[in-house]
Amino acid sequence: MAEEEKKEAEEPKKGMSPKIKWIAIISVAVVILAAAGFGGWKYFTANVTDSKEEQTVPTSAMWSAGTLIVNLMDDKGDRYLKTAIQIEVNSQDCMEELDELKPKVTDGILVLLSSKSYEDIASLEGKQHLRDEIAVRLNGYLVRGQIRKVYFTEFLVQ
Repeated sequence: MAEEEKKEAEEPKKGMSPKIKWIAIISVAVVILAAAGFGGWKYFTANVTDSKEEQTVPTSAMWSAGTLIVNLMDDKGDRYLKTAIQIEVNSQDCMEELDELKPKVTDGILVLLSSKSYEDIASLEGKQHLRDEIAVRLNGYLVRGQIRKVYFTEFLVQ
């Protein structure tokens, strides 16, 4: 019996050598890291593509309301306002709709402007408030688009 134990101790154990074990462990680790890197790259490129699509800004166009002259609402009625208005819209459909509604749009702006006094529109805040009022009034007429911003390209009070 003692002889059998010596023979077993002298014979090398069959199985993996330490070098092969380390090569196998490193190979598995490389495969896992490569898979994680590929998954991360796919996730990143998918999110970058989505964020680029979200950042695209719809095109806008400018529509001219023309030059308008109105008497301001003052005690004597001596003051008048001459203004040229450009309107930024969010789509080509909106521009076509404004062209169709031009008489209604012009009338709405004229009525609004003639209801103002010099004191209402003399300050910067007054002009900004007038821009907002025009945009709200015109957006009430529109179905196929929306007014983004109103610009005064000419504003003369005399």
